[in-house]
Amino acid sequence: MTGRRSDDPLLLTFEEVTRHRPVELLSPFVAHDRTDGLDVPGGEPVRLGSGPRAPFCAVLVDVAALDADGVVECGLAGPGGVLASYRAGEGAVTVEVAGPGGGVVVGSAPAGLTAPFRLACVVNESRVTVLAAPAGGEEWRPLLTVREEVSAVTDLRDPAVLGELQYACGGRSTRLARVRAGHSGAVGLRDPQVVRTADGRPVVRDGRLYLTATNAGLGFFQQAHWGVWALDLADPTRLAQVGALFAERDGLLLGDHAGALVLDEEDGSWLVLVSSWGDHTPERGVHVRHATVRGADLLEGVHVVTTERLALPTDVSAWDPSPARVGGRWFLAFTECPSFGPPRYVFHPALATTTDADPTQGLRRVGADEALEQTEGTLLQRFGEDWFLLASYRDAAEYPVYDLGVRRLGALCAPYGTNIPHPMAVHADGRWWMVTFDGTPWHEEALGYGTHGDLVVLAGRAPSARGTLDAAA
Repeated sequence: MTGRRSDDPLLLTFEEVTRHRPVELLSPFVAHDRTDGLDVPGGEPVRLGSGPRAPFCAVLVDVAALDADGVVECGLAGPGGVLASYRAGEGAVTVEVAGPGGGVVVGSAPAGLTAPFRLACVVNESRVTVLAAPAGGEEWRPLLTVREEVSAVTDLRDPAVLGELQYACGGRSTRLARVRAGHSGAVGLRDPQVVRTADGRPVVRDGRLYLTATNAGLGFFQQAHWGVWALDLADPTRLAQVGALFAERDGLLLGDHAGALVLDEEDGSWLVLVSSWGDHTPERGVHVRHATVRGADLLEGVHVVTTERLALPTDVSAWDPSPARVGGRWFLAFTECPSFGPPRYVFHPALATTTDADPTQGLRRVGADEALEQTEGTLLQRFGEDWFLLASYRDAAEYPVYDLGVRRLGALCAPYGTNIPHPMAVHADGRWWMVTFDGTPWHEEALGYGTHGDLVVLAGRAPSARGTLDAAA
């Protein structure tokens, strides 16, 4: 009976054991790393030989020497490309776009940099950000960020444009000690979902729990993308990015995120469900998209997935899909949003099901908790033999627990941080865990809302036998 077993979600207590904040402009997926030194007397930027598969990338240069009138450049070279530069004589950084009629400077900002230092050009969707850091230092500082001005000249999301671009660096009267280029990393993590098999088991390889998370970018939700991460269950202080997933849809390459991966162990295929945050505006809204991927391991490396819109039983926006096969029938939890305000977004948990063998077909509505606002992070999770719908309710700072009829049973006993932390509970390696996040930003004063996300790891503790009997009394 619900509320009487040691594996009942209402009886577990979760406590924080560690947290992560991997601030990395460059992901592990580095295409070029030159450490042989590069003298740049002048001329066109040096093209490194390849470009990114999606407009989420970074070029980092270590500047060893720079003359008083010297220039350092890095970015993407080619028609429609973008270059960040520092001009010592002017004491300024700029972003220049290679438009049809030639280079167009779309932004500039004062900066006083003295060699040695590091300079970075980060592309997240259509936003280009220039950052600097001391030589050997870890803390990057945003100097300039532009988006609308870039979009007015080029569309980096267009595969035809991006396919012609290469990572590049150069300048005039400078010496570069190191050049690195590849897909961009994350300045925060949020929206975690454990990767699962079709029967609901978490995917664990070599003692590492695999999960997807939103890799916060240098800006709002369009600047984020979807990452795959591995958490060492023997030492949860160890977390590593192992994959990156991008979406191709509507003729664009986008960073859709906040979704789920389900592995079919029989044929090795993947069910991909993801939210269309990659081009979100309040007018456009958000919807859930899906794909089936065969012949690739989505847990390793960089992948571009072609998706299509999922026919959900709702007439409004939706995100945070979470599928589960329960007793031979598929269920799909999602967050439903009837209004983007003003004054604020309004959203609540919802649930659908289907008798079709394909979880993306024939979905019908089970129910929703429409009385709540600011409630997302919908997740289906099995506790013992029973499945439950979990969510996160910001206004009450709690994690509601529902049965599969969307009847509320209570709330998880776990600390509730800032923002709207998702209650990703999972039983793995013989114990209960919960992976969530908070609202801690990174240079929000320069980049605006959207850079948030400390990833928080909590361990679950079951009640003692005495406590279970007391709860049943």
